[in-house]
Amino acid sequence: MSDRVRAHVFVSGTVQGVHYRANTRDAAREASVDGWVKNLDDGRVEAVFEGAEDDVEQLVEWCHTGSPAAEVESVEADYGEPEDESEFGIR
Repeated sequence: MSDRVRAHVFVSGTVQGVHYRANTRDAAREASVDGWVKNLDDGRVEAVFEGAEDDVEQLVEWCHTGSPAAEVESVEADYGEPEDESEFGIR
């Protein structure tokens, strides 16, 4: 699976309490991307996406809008080697 990439993403803004994690999970599953998403104590959302490069890029771009009720201020993404994530879940 050498064609897989990994993006570690941090999303800032009004992204907690607006179904951001559930919408991220649904978007990732629809794109066949593995990984996870969780809320951080500082109000940001953290996510990891692993999959085909185009699909992962699509999810990173999706994060700039996120759920309909979200107000995203910034998205930071760092790329690295895949760590064999399987499925997509909320932590």
